[in-house]
Amino acid sequence: MIDFLPQARELFPYTQALRRDLHIHPELGFREIRTGGIVAKELEALGIEVTKGVGKTGVVGLLEGAKPGPTLLVRFDMDALPITEETGAEYASQNNGVMHACGHDGHTAIGLTVAKMLHSRRDELAGTIKFCFQPSEEGHNGEEVGGAEMMIRDGVLDSPKVDRTLALHIWNERPLGWLGIAGGPVMAGAEEFKIKITGRGGHGAIPQQTVDPVVASAQMINALQTIVSRNVAPLDTAVISVTTVHSGTAFNVIPQTAELTGTIRTFDIGVRQRVLKRFEQIARGVGEAMGCQVDVTLKRITPALINDNAVASKVQEAARRVLPESDLDTAGYTTMGAEDMAFMQEKAPGCYFFVGSANVEQHLDYGHHHPKFDFDEQVLIHASALMASAVMEIQNS
Repeated sequence: MIDFLPQARELFPYTQALRRDLHIHPELGFREIRTGGIVAKELEALGIEVTKGVGKTGVVGLLEGAKPGPTLLVRFDMDALPITEETGAEYASQNNGVMHACGHDGHTAIGLTVAKMLHSRRDELAGTIKFCFQPSEEGHNGEEVGGAEMMIRDGVLDSPKVDRTLALHIWNERPLGWLGIAGGPVMAGAEEFKIKITGRGGHGAIPQQTVDPVVASAQMINALQTIVSRNVAPLDTAVISVTTVHSGTAFNVIPQTAELTGTIRTFDIGVRQRVLKRFEQIARGVGEAMGCQVDVTLKRITPALINDNAVASKVQEAARRVLPESDLDTAGYTTMGAEDMAFMQEKAPGCYFFVGSANVEQHLDYGHHHPKFDFDEQVLIHASALMASAVMEIQNS
């Protein structure tokens, strides 16, 4: 098998320059016009067949290997976040209020570097590689669905039909040199909830004439926390977080309504069903017991992201060969964060893996979605070499 690490090192100036240019010019989900244009131009310069506008602003490139084989989709997300950057870096965002605070600028640069490396070795490549540059991973951004679902609707998994998938995330929760590659659950499924509590408003000095939705919401928040502690087995996992509470307009007025929103995270299908059932029972029960009308809205954001054991094993083999000095974690690293790559892996088995990117000594260790988020750019070499090698390992074995 080919060791792409020397080539990734040689291409580092290209990868770094791309990443920094994208960081300076971040774009929100479904608005990645400039980013998608750069992706298309770079792929077309290699002679790769390009389709634009897949999933609104997504870009797909097809690389045919010299040998027959399956079709492998490799996905790289492109969107930024609505965050004002505070890094002070020379390549800081020039788009006020928008920032690459999760590393998708790095992912896009890695994807284009991988395309360069695989194209240079296409005579040794089996099957077809479908480069998928996805918009709007971070949310729907005003659309009905997010980027992965939008691309699936537009046929990204068809023509040719995708057999397997790969994706990665540079990961500031772990140091440079760490790799998280395992089969099984990786990232949680996510639900968004909204609870509207309607009581009877009135004067704050005469509470007996009202039905107070604020008090009901306080009781409800506490009661909802018992689901994880009392309805989910201690060795299983779930999260319920109430993240917004809105009610009232004046200090002396008991309001008519209160609204709670938040998120539910689970890995297991059975746990998810139990949590959602208890969530509705408790929200309605508590509110109605206090005399309020309760409306509950639950919206699925993503399913859980589950890695295929066989595909993950191939990526592990590539990691041991290409990055033998790395701290390879195969025990099953998981996070309650959610990822819409799960929609693609529901339809085609795949592996989503993490590449450590933090550097404490250089103060490049702020968490994802933080206004000071930045990463050690040496991860661009590690991730590019590993992804290209994993593609070869999967396609040529």
